[in-house]
Amino acid sequence: MVLRTAVRAGRHRLDSVLLAEKRVAGLADLIAGLAEDVPVYSAPQAVLDGIVGFHIHRGVLALGRRAPEPAIEPLLQAMGPRALVLVLSGIGNHDNMGGLFRNAAAFGVDAVLLDPTCCDPLYRKAIRVSVGAALTVPFARLDPGVDPVALLERHGFAALALSPRGATPLTALSRPDRAAVLLGTEGPGLPPALLARTTTVSIPMAGAFDSLNVAVTSGIVLHRLVFS
Repeated sequence: MVLRTAVRAGRHRLDSVLLAEKRVAGLADLIAGLAEDVPVYSAPQAVLDGIVGFHIHRGVLALGRRAPEPAIEPLLQAMGPRALVLVLSGIGNHDNMGGLFRNAAAFGVDAVLLDPTCCDPLYRKAIRVSVGAALTVPFARLDPGVDPVALLERHGFAALALSPRGATPLTALSRPDRAAVLLGTEGPGLPPALLARTTTVSIPMAGAFDSLNVAVTSGIVLHRLVFS
């Protein structure tokens, strides 16, 4: 599925494909859709396992060349009057990063902005968890020292920062035309100085429980903003 997504999106150029011999016939249509200069290799399962260091049961590997990331200012400026972006701070877990991109694709997020401390969305595990969404959703990384709130304000985005102590319950939030959802790492969350300059949003929960996995949080918030 990830390889089909990569081919269909065409954002990142494929250099080569390696398939287990048992997968070649079933992927004939995908192979036929590759550019003529992309070599396709096949090998017994044991050879693939030796290359990656563990049993790769899917039997599908590809080597891609990372496309240049877009510049943030033109990226935001080019978005329409109604736009939605995800701004991530300190996301270091590749499973969470993949889940965030999967949700971003599912709810039509226009772009994902990453602070300098976030892990790489194009790390293989993040790509796999995202089911290929990391290969399709535009993303760019903020330079060190860039003020994300000021950046968003320059382009007319309302900054909505998620926090268990957020002043506005998600159920009471009205969707701004240009909305930016800010999410921080689990535990520390977003810096207090940043929260003080944004609209802080909380997700009502039962009992004394006050937090959710960051990827789960993104799914709930994005659904609310898109369909409310």
